[in-house]
Amino acid sequence: MAEKAGQALFASGAVRPQDIDFLLFCTQSPDYFLPTTACILQHRLGIPTSAGAYDFNLGCSGYIYGLGQAEGLISSGQASKVLLLTGETYSKFIHPGDKSVRTIFGDAASATLLTATESALPIIGPFAYGTDGAGANNLIVRTGGMRQPRTHNSGIAAEAESGNVRSTDNLFMDGGEIFTFTLSSVPEVVNRLLAKAGISVDQVDLFVFHQANRYMLDHLRKRMKIPAEKFAVEMSHCGNTVSATIPIALHSLLVSGALRSGALVLLVGFGVGYSWGATLVRWI
Repeated sequence: MAEKAGQALFASGAVRPQDIDFLLFCTQSPDYFLPTTACILQHRLGIPTSAGAYDFNLGCSGYIYGLGQAEGLISSGQASKVLLLTGETYSKFIHPGDKSVRTIFGDAASATLLTATESALPIIGPFAYGTDGAGANNLIVRTGGMRQPRTHNSGIAAEAESGNVRSTDNLFMDGGEIFTFTLSSVPEVVNRLLAKAGISVDQVDLFVFHQANRYMLDHLRKRMKIPAEKFAVEMSHCGNTVSATIPIALHSLLVSGALRSGALVLLVGFGVGYSWGATLVRWI
C-alpha cells in the first residue's frame, strides 16, 4: 500500500522519484523484522541509492513524529526533499471474533512530500510530544516479537469476559483506558503547543486530530471548546487507519475545499505506546 501511495504521489507530478533524497516509513506492521521496509520501498519506487531511508515504529502519533523528523532533516541541511510514507495493516492483527477492535480499524497508507523552501512565516512547527510507556499493555499485540515469539499455543483463541474472542497473537485494546488517556493527554499537548507557538485557540483555522473514532473526537472537541466548523471528522469511509488518519483527513479536506491556502492547521496524533504529539502547519 505504501508503494502504491508513493506511486500516486509521483504520478501527480509533484515530484520525481529521482529528486527524493530521504525516505521515512512509519509502520507497526512491517514486511519483515529485517530488512527495513523503507529500503525495499526505495528500490520499488525508483528512489536513488544516494537517498537515506529508514522505518520507525509508531502508531497513531506516527504522522506527527514523521513530520518532525522530516523537518529536522530539512532544517539541518541533511535533505531537501523528504518522502514520508505511512502504511498499516492492523487487520492482520485482529481476530474476527473481537468486536472491540474489528469495527474500529482499517488498513491504509499515505504519501507526503516535504520540500525545503524559503518562507516569511514558519510552514511547520513548533512541535510538542509526549510518551508514557506505563500504558503499553492497554493497546498491544503480545506475541510475535523477540520477548514472546509466536507459538502454536499463542495462536489459540479464547473468549474473554467481555465476550470478545482473541489470542495473544491478536491485537488487544482496553478501550476505557485508552479513552481516559486521550482525554487527559490531548488537551494538555494542545495547550503546550499553543503556548510554545505564542498563539491562542482562536487563531487556529482548522484542527485535524488523529481520527480514532467519532465518539472520542466529539468528547475532545467539546472539552476543548473548539467550534464544530473548525474541527475535522473525516473517517466515515475508512475508519481508524492508525498513522494514516491525519494525512487521509487532510487530503479529504483539501478535495472538499475546507482546507485553503494560508490556513493555520493544528495536527494532533495520539494512541498506542502511549505516544502523542502535536504540531502546527501553515498550508501553502
